[in-house]
Amino acid sequence: MARAAIPGRLGERLRWRVATLVGQRAETPAARTLVFDVPGWPGHLAGQHVDVRLTAEDGYSTQRSYSIASAPDGDRVELTVQEVEDGEVSSYLTNGVLDGDRLELRGPVGGWFVWEPAQPEPVLLVAGGSGIVPLMAMIRSRRQTGAEAPFRLLYSVRTPQDRMYLEELRTPDPGLDVTFLYTREAPEGWARRPGRLTGPDLAAVAWPAAAGPTTYVCGPTGFVEHTADLLVALGQDPDRIRTERFGPTGG
Repeated sequence: MARAAIPGRLGERLRWRVATLVGQRAETPAARTLVFDVPGWPGHLAGQHVDVRLTAEDGYSTQRSYSIASAPDGDRVELTVQEVEDGEVSSYLTNGVLDGDRLELRGPVGGWFVWEPAQPEPVLLVAGGSGIVPLMAMIRSRRQTGAEAPFRLLYSVRTPQDRMYLEELRTPDPGLDVTFLYTREAPEGWARRPGRLTGPDLAAVAWPAAAGPTTYVCGPTGFVEHTADLLVALGQDPDRIRTERFGPTGG
C-alpha cells in the first residue's frame, strides 16, 4: 500500500537511512534513474526531494539534494540524476554506482511544491530540462491512485535526445496532455522553430484562469522566473503558481 509522508513525523524524515541500489536505467545519454530500497521509508508526496550523502573510506563526506521521481510506493524510492559537468556527486551516481551499492538518504523534504491525489483542480506542469523529475512523480502518482484531476505538461528541452521518460510520456493517457518544446534543436519537420519558451507557447496549453488551475514549474532558476512572469502576464493567479528551481551546486 502506498503511504504518504506525515508532517508530524519530522524526526523520522530528518534521520539518515541506508539505501541499497536495486536497479538502474538510462533515461538520456546524461541521466540515469536509480531505484533504491530504503527500509523503514516513512513515505513521501509527489514533488518532494531527498538529501543524498556519500562517504568515502577516508571519512570525506558530501551531500546533494535530488527530487524523487517515483510515486509513493512502499520502501522503494527512485531518483533520476542528470550528470553535471565536473559534478562530484552526479558523476558518481550516473557512472560509478553498481547494483547492491549502499548510500544514505534523508527525507522526504518539502511541503509546498507537492501534489496530492485529493486535489480536484486541473493541473499545469511546466518543466525545464531535468525539472521534469518531480513533475513525473506527480504524473505517476495520479496514474497510481486513479485521480481524476486533468493534467497538462509542457516539457522544454534543448534537443530531442534530452527528453526523459519518453516512452512513458508517449503512453496514451486520456487525463494527460503532453507538449514538447525544443530550445536548440527540434525533430525534423517540427512546426515550431527551436527557441526559448514564449507567452504564446504557454497560452496554447494553459488552463483558463477561471478554471482555478494549480501550476507547478520546475527547472533552472532563469527558466522558472521567466515562466512564472509569463503565466502572471497571461492572467494566472500568482498564488496558484508553485515553483521549484535549481542552480549550479557542484553536482
